[in-house]
Amino acid sequence: MKSYTIKEINDVLKGELVGHTTQKITGPEELKKASNNQITFIGNTKYIKHWEDSKACAVIINDNLTLEPKENCAVIKVKNADLAMAKVLELFNPDSPEFAVDIHPTAVIHKSATIGKDCKIGANCYIGKDVVLGKNVILYPNVCVFDETIIGDFTIVWSGTVIRERCVIGSHCIFHTNVSIGADGFGYRPSDDGRGLTKIPQIGNVIIGHYVEIGANSCVDRAKFSSTIIGDGCKIDNLVQIAHNSIMGRSCIMAGHSGLAGSVTLGDGVIIGGSASIKDHTTIHSGATVGAGSGVIGDVPAGQTVLGYPAQEARDMLKQWVTMKRLCKS
Repeated sequence: MKSYTIKEINDVLKGELVGHTTQKITGPEELKKASNNQITFIGNTKYIKHWEDSKACAVIINDNLTLEPKENCAVIKVKNADLAMAKVLELFNPDSPEFAVDIHPTAVIHKSATIGKDCKIGANCYIGKDVVLGKNVILYPNVCVFDETIIGDFTIVWSGTVIRERCVIGSHCIFHTNVSIGADGFGYRPSDDGRGLTKIPQIGNVIIGHYVEIGANSCVDRAKFSSTIIGDGCKIDNLVQIAHNSIMGRSCIMAGHSGLAGSVTLGDGVIIGGSASIKDHTTIHSGATVGAGSGVIGDVPAGQTVLGYPAQEARDMLKQWVTMKRLCKS
């Protein structure tokens, strides 16, 4: 079990240490559940009242908050308690599953594939024709990478993920379990005889930048032509749908159950709340935020926050909700 002194933790955080604890710290925990050998954090004044009853031997707080240390308890003041706690979590992060051998004998690797230095390939993986893996790529068991796909250095792909043909994946990406990259986009039109639907071929691919993380069971569909593009640094939650020909700028966030219809464009730093849906051929400009559960049917200006269904500027929508509530009471 990993453990650290309060000084060792503060050497990483570089905060202001107030008070002291002799306890060896064995992990982080939330304020109410922490034991006397754990560290916790407070990032908001509303949680200060719980400190007195907490058993934690140490607490990380924002430096604009006032909190007195208790006996054999320490306080570390930092600029941002959330980011500091992320560093603490990294200290206590358990090691990843180990590979008994770098390339498992049950993996099927086409003779034309290029496997970079220090790659690890788990049991029952499939790597197709002309695939290129950079150095230090990790494919956990039961991953499929189809023909002519390129995966950059240090990318990690967890079990059950399928990366279809001709996709281009950047370096330092993380794809969690059962991610689908490059499946056909959803394209159909009524047939000439009016008795069925005609499938529109999807002949493009998916291009994913560097440092992208995609949560479990999320889907990024290939383009009808050209590419569906996910920009550098984007973070995508579980159960997210990104449809064909959509383009995400840099460092966008999409929370769980949200979705982009076909040919949506997101600027840089766009935030999409959980269960929000974005209509096809819509542009959400840089820095905009879409509230959870909202339905966007038109373009959103840069920096604007929208809410509701259909989504409107947040202040206008909140005023409407207040008015409706008053009408219901009258």
